[in-house]
Amino acid sequence: MDTPASAPAPRFHALTVFTGSASGADLDYTEEVRLLGTALAGAEISVVYGGGKVGLMGQIADAALEAGGEVHGIIPEVLIGREVGHHGLTSLEIVEDMHTRKSRMAELGDGFITLPGGMGTLEEFFEVWTWQYLGLHNKPVGLYNVKGFWDPLLAMVDHMVDEGFMSAWRREALVISADPQDLISQLRAWTPPAGH
Repeated sequence: MDTPASAPAPRFHALTVFTGSASGADLDYTEEVRLLGTALAGAEISVVYGGGKVGLMGQIADAALEAGGEVHGIIPEVLIGREVGHHGLTSLEIVEDMHTRKSRMAELGDGFITLPGGMGTLEEFFEVWTWQYLGLHNKPVGLYNVKGFWDPLLAMVDHMVDEGFMSAWRREALVISADPQDLISQLRAWTPPAGH
């Protein structure tokens, strides 16, 4: 079906979310993640995530579902018990291993948002950001910087730029916000960096 010229098609329909299977030490993380899940549902953007029911993973899924959104989980067999697979989702895909999980999550999302989390969250973020740098995808990569969670990481990234290990344009390609609506707006407006 053709979209009328006066109503351009949305930039994306689904965002892949990376976050922790823990909730963090401060309840504010849960509250902020739930606000993002609600905002994504309100913007008619489906959530693609790791399929777990616990921690911030479960919170963003539940908030999006409660707000009438769609949530698609991808979880490997080995983590069904540890991350407690969420069986109340729009869809839950059980895959063979972590590599398949990450590949499917990247495939299904039209962009990426990284929320607070641990080393697995960091690994997922750096992988898709590196893939963007290598031209393996042309999708926005964002950090949901609630409570300044990502400030220490961004200081390290700036240090890498200052020391000549990363181009400034790559740092500038990141979408960063602590506000759900602003984050969504920036992701929608994002265009691939030119002149690199």
